[in-house]
Amino acid sequence: MNTVLRQADQIRPVAARIGSDEEAIATARRLATQFAARAAERDADRLLPFAELDLLAQSGLLAITVPAQYGGLDVSNAVLAEITAILAQADGSIGQIPQNHFYILEALRTDGSEEQQRYFFGRVLAGDRFGNALSERGTKTVGHYNTRITRDGPGYRINGRKFYSTGVLFADWITVFALDAEERLTMAFVPKGTEGVEIVDDWDGFGQRTTGSGTTIFENVYVSADSVVFHHKGFERPTTIGSVGQIIHAGVDLGIARAAFAETLEFVRTKSRPWMDSGLERASDDPLTIAKVGQIAIRLEAATALVERAGHKVDAAQVETTEEKVIAATLAVAAAKVLTTEVALEASNTLFELAGTSSVQIGLNLDRHWRNARTHTLHDPVRWKYHVVGNYHLNGVTPPKNGAL
Repeated sequence: MNTVLRQADQIRPVAARIGSDEEAIATARRLATQFAARAAERDADRLLPFAELDLLAQSGLLAITVPAQYGGLDVSNAVLAEITAILAQADGSIGQIPQNHFYILEALRTDGSEEQQRYFFGRVLAGDRFGNALSERGTKTVGHYNTRITRDGPGYRINGRKFYSTGVLFADWITVFALDAEERLTMAFVPKGTEGVEIVDDWDGFGQRTTGSGTTIFENVYVSADSVVFHHKGFERPTTIGSVGQIIHAGVDLGIARAAFAETLEFVRTKSRPWMDSGLERASDDPLTIAKVGQIAIRLEAATALVERAGHKVDAAQVETTEEKVIAATLAVAAAKVLTTEVALEASNTLFELAGTSSVQIGLNLDRHWRNARTHTLHDPVRWKYHVVGNYHLNGVTPPKNGAL
C-alpha cells in the first residue's frame, strides 16, 4: 500500500557551520560511520532515513556549497564529490538524497536574483533542505514536462504530477520544475505545509530503496513570484549547473563501488573457500582472485582521481564561466561519470564472483550494492556521454546544455 504524506511543521535546531574543507570531510566520515551501522537493515526493511537526514542537515554539510559572500564555505566541487562518495559508501540512498539539494543550490547561484539568493542561501545555512520535483512519467523524453505554472495575480499556481521526486519526503522546500505560458522551464520553491501538495511514498525500485523517490502531486498550488527562478536561462548560456549535478552523481557511484569492494575484501578474507583445484589453504591466496582484486582497486583509484580532476575543472568554470572552461568541465565530468558508472557495476558484480555462492544469502543483503549500483547508474545513459565526448573531439560539436551534462 502506498503511503500518502502531507508536509507539516517541524522544529529543529539550527545547523552547525563548517569552516574548512578538512572539517567537511571529517564531518562526512563521522556521519558515515553512524549511517553504515544500519544501512543493510534500512535497505532490507525499507526504513526511510528521516533521523539520518536530520543529522546530515544539522551537521552543516548541506550548506557547504553556499557562496562565501552569503556566509557559506563555497567548497570545491572535488571535495563535494568526495563527501558524496563517503556518504554513499556508508549508504547509497543517503548519498543520493542530497544530490538534488546541491543541484538546486547551483541553479540558484546561477540564475537566482540577489534577493532570492540571500533568502534561500540563508535558509540552507540554518539547516533547511530542498527536494526536487523534476521528472515525470508519460512525457516524450525526460526533458519534457506536463507540469504547468500559470499567473495568478501577484503570484503563480502550479498544477501537475511528478515522479522520482528524490529528497522531497525529507525536505523543507519542494522545488518544482514547471513550464510557464511561454514554454520556459521554471524552478519554484514551495514551502512545507502549502495547500494542494500531496506526497505519495510509492517508490518501489529494487535499488536505492530508501531515497523516497516517489510521486508528488500539485493541485492548484500557490507560489509567490519571488520564489520562482527562470531555470531555462541556465541552459541558454554556458553554466556549470549540469556539471555540478553530474559530479555528485559520479560521487554516489564511486561510493557504492567502494562499499562493494570493501565487502569483497572482508568476505574473501574471512568466509570464502579456495577453489578445490587451487591447492591453496585460503581463498585470499588464489592468484586469480588477487589479480581481480588488484584490477578493481586500480580502477577505483583511477575513478577517484578523475572525479577529483573533474571537480577542479568545475571550480575553474565557476570562477571564470567562459564557454571554453565550461566545455572542459562538462567533458571531464562526463568522463568521470562514465568511469564511476562502470566501476560501480564491476565492483558490485565482482563481489559475488570472488566471494562465492555463500555470499548470496538473503540475510547478508550484500546484493544491495549491486542493486544500488544498477539503479543509480540508470539516472542517465553512459552511452550518450561517450557520444558527447567523441563528437566533440572528432567533429568539434559543442556538448548540449542540459542538466545531464
